[in-house]
Amino acid sequence: MRIAIIKEKSIEENRVAITPAGVNALVKSGLEIIIEEGAGVGCGFSDDTYFIAGAKHAADFQEALDFADVIVKVLPPNDEEAIHLRSNHVLFSFNQLSLRTRRSVDSLLKNRVNSMGIELILSPNKSNPVLVAISELAGKMLPQIAGRYLESTSGGRGIVLSGGPGVPSANVVILGAGAVGLSAAKCFLGLGCQVHILDRNIEALRTVDRAFDGRVITLPATPLDIEKTARFADVLIGAVHISGEQTPRIVSRKVVREMKAGAVIIDMSVDQGGCFETSKPTTLSDPVYIEHDVIHYCVPNILSCVARSASHVLNQVVLEIVRDIAARGFEDTLRENSHYQHGLLTYNGICTNQGLANMLGISSVIPASLIVSSSRN
Repeated sequence: MRIAIIKEKSIEENRVAITPAGVNALVKSGLEIIIEEGAGVGCGFSDDTYFIAGAKHAADFQEALDFADVIVKVLPPNDEEAIHLRSNHVLFSFNQLSLRTRRSVDSLLKNRVNSMGIELILSPNKSNPVLVAISELAGKMLPQIAGRYLESTSGGRGIVLSGGPGVPSANVVILGAGAVGLSAAKCFLGLGCQVHILDRNIEALRTVDRAFDGRVITLPATPLDIEKTARFADVLIGAVHISGEQTPRIVSRKVVREMKAGAVIIDMSVDQGGCFETSKPTTLSDPVYIEHDVIHYCVPNILSCVARSASHVLNQVVLEIVRDIAARGFEDTLRENSHYQHGLLTYNGICTNQGLANMLGISSVIPASLIVSSSRN
């Protein structure tokens, strides 16, 4: 099997899906790897380190495509990239609904490209290994982002997260008790912040309560509780996630208007549409905007600013996925492992992800029915 590692075309995406160490492991397993020139430079991996690890060199995107059966990248393909993918390709990338366009998806369908959303692939125990790994890392970043924008020089409230003698610590409210929320809560709590977590799932709240010995206040994510906690929040974090679907906007514009001036909103759900009515995607070069006197940080590819750490995390999980596909072949892997079907986005010209279909207004088919059908033909 031949695998291509693609250089991201967005100037603000610095991550790479497989590191030189990962390439070396795959080459020793008997796989052929080609890397597009400069793919790892943004996170500190030179082309030479990949060549030493055993990868071949591709001068451009097209050369990498011509070589490979499996295409591995971080962001979903843009319009231009999608046009050049073909039916012999299996594409692995993040799904990231906010970056999808109708034109790029139409190209994948027209060209009969089999594509997978790596963060949607389940493990045999039904967990999301990629999503959990990147979410935990993203959660650890949130205190440094929140602290920066709470500073007076950033237009924030002019407070320090941890407080001090006679100085209250920051009030941090987290919407969502998943991997991002738990990771962020641990870090904020370690700084001495007062932390609230809201979730609709009572079992998730019990997990939070046990994990932090009751030091984090847990509440149901009802409209009234969201409104009450948002009013006193210095930092309000949206960590709501519904796998493969657009995020519901659970915080209204009215609630944002009632927040403290200079408070900070960080919408970690913006890559799936955002959970605040006032959210809109921003970039690492221009990450914030102010609406209703509240600072909004809404960067979809937040981990690109810690690209090296993020790439190491991605590599650990993507490596296992690629090994599985290489050992069994793509079709047999899907047929024998239903947890892989959960990550299937397009298959033989058909959309197989309901969230993607809903966003673009197209129809979709359950993956299992297509795979069973193809095995009988």
